Amino acid sequence: MKRLKQMVLRMETNTKTYKEMYEGRIFVYPYQGTMLPYEDMDNTYYREDIGYRIERTHKLAQDKPTITVSIPVKHLGITETSVAGADYCLRAFLPYIDELNEPLYNRNRPDSEKGKYYCYRPGGEVLARNSVYFKVCLKKDYTIGSGGAVYLIPPEEVGPPELCLCLMLQVQLPERNLRKTLRMLTQDLPDTVDRYIAEFKQHEYEDALELEKLQKDIRKWLRKSPYCAFLANGSILPREGGNDLPMRNAVPFTAIPEEEIEVCGVKGMGIKRGVTVITGGGYSGKSTLLEAISAGIYNHAWGDGRELCITDTTAMGIMAEDGRSVKNVNIAPFIKWIPGQDTAHFSTERASGSTSQAANIMEAVSMGSKLLLIDEDRSATNFMIRDARMRELVKKEPITPFTERVRELYETSGVSTVLVIGGSGEYLSVADRVYIMEDYRIHNVTEGAKRLGETCDTPQPPEPADWTQSRILGGEGFTSFVPETGMERLAVTDVGIIYVGEEAIDLRMLSGLITQAQRNAVGFLIRYLEISLNETRIDVGAKLEALYRRMEEEGFDCIFSNYFTDCERFMDLPRKEDVLATVNRMRKVRFI
Repeated sequence: MKRLKQMVLRMETNTKTYKEMYEGRIFVYPYQGTMLPYEDMDNTYYREDIGYRIERTHKLAQDKPTITVSIPVKHLGITETSVAGADYCLRAFLPYIDELNEPLYNRNRPDSEKGKYYCYRPGGEVLARNSVYFKVCLKKDYTIGSGGAVYLIPPEEVGPPELCLCLMLQVQLPERNLRKTLRMLTQDLPDTVDRYIAEFKQHEYEDALELEKLQKDIRKWLRKSPYCAFLANGSILPREGGNDLPMRNAVPFTAIPEEEIEVCGVKGMGIKRGVTVITGGGYSGKSTLLEAISAGIYNHAWGDGRELCITDTTAMGIMAEDGRSVKNVNIAPFIKWIPGQDTAHFSTERASGSTSQAANIMEAVSMGSKLLLIDEDRSATNFMIRDARMRELVKKEPITPFTERVRELYETSGVSTVLVIGGSGEYLSVADRVYIMEDYRIHNVTEGAKRLGETCDTPQPPEPADWTQSRILGGEGFTSFVPETGMERLAVTDVGIIYVGEEAIDLRMLSGLITQAQRNAVGFLIRYLEISLNETRIDVGAKLEALYRRMEEEGFDCIFSNYFTDCERFMDLPRKEDVLATVNRMRKVRFI
């Protein structure tokens, strides 16, 4: 921190750029006497062996640097690392940031005047993040002299790079107050990090690893089992209003006694592959159960209530999405004809409820999804059902309702469906299982539902469908540059819209994107693909696989750019399926 103090003290009192701090200009004296001193840049500052890398967030936030703290794991007693371990470290760091901010808080003064520390606050899900990760880092290889000079240490004395826990945060520096800036950066923050290290609860860290191991074991079992989801007894499924915390005094989930199974030492209930209907009256918990199944695509941390709700990771939420763009999608299994259109190669700038839901299903199947999650309340009625009276009245109907395809989808393509149904009995006759929710308690009513279903007229089954897609993304229009400007555009809003080049992509209906930081990452991922590819035909899936492998090796910074001022710095890793689903919603591209 001595070098950073020297940097700050040399700044002008009214500085707004903090240029010297970001550049980290140093005069280096080599350890070999034959080499002449030279000038270099190094924006990582140290207290002992803990590094503090200080970077510009972007050009409009030069008084709000992004700081990455690198802590050698040996100080924390960590011998095993993982995504869940990093997640625990971030959550454990948050109370220390709150304590730092407590004396700075003044509701009558803006953050830019009083200063503030910002740390990413995760929800219950456990995701790979750029706000916390493990990385092998170089050790400090110099000693500090006077006047910004440093003296290099021989490599054999420095030693090899070491594994570090990296925590990213941002600091709002107080304007025209270098003394307070100096204290915040070189005293308060390092002191807090030292206390975090001293008080680190290693047993809680190991508990997080144990939970992750159990979650992985259940997922491994799930892939080979006849089940597509598992919910442990005692799980708290309902959420508090207005947030994602488990509801206080909620009814814990309990398996139906006859269907209780034990997986990896945990008792609970499995949702079998096939067609499953969940029904019940209003406010009975049926949508809550579906949301918990949907949330199970990700692991969750202790205290979330859904720690052992585990779902097939390829699951996709399917809903009507009026107005979305559809490009060259085979929706013929559901829509036989549309005037002036070939439904085997359907395109529109503004899809209806039924055509959008058909496209969502076909795209999910083509991406390899093996589980569709559908809530009647978010679906197009004419796509989901057509009762006997309407069949009798309307003879010329181009829509084949989902009731007539849902079994075929499973039997021919192995794609299961879980449906929440509250107002129609059409699915009772095609479901493998029917569950009813009453006061957040689940009951199996399959036998009675089947008897009711038998009293209904069963329509003639449609001709077998072709579920394949044969399209590829064309390079034309797949760009982050705005035409005739020579400028890139990337912005991610907090309402679920991302802007890339000329595109405005609505992500609000993608249930797999649950955090703003995931949407941030989607924006940077698509922008990176656009600037790195110069091909007329693009296999987006293959390119994305390669990019994910690179990110795993190098971290999120390989896709980040601080050029874009309308994007937050923090990113959570999205599923590849959700990135592909975002590309599917682009309006300026062509699928050929």
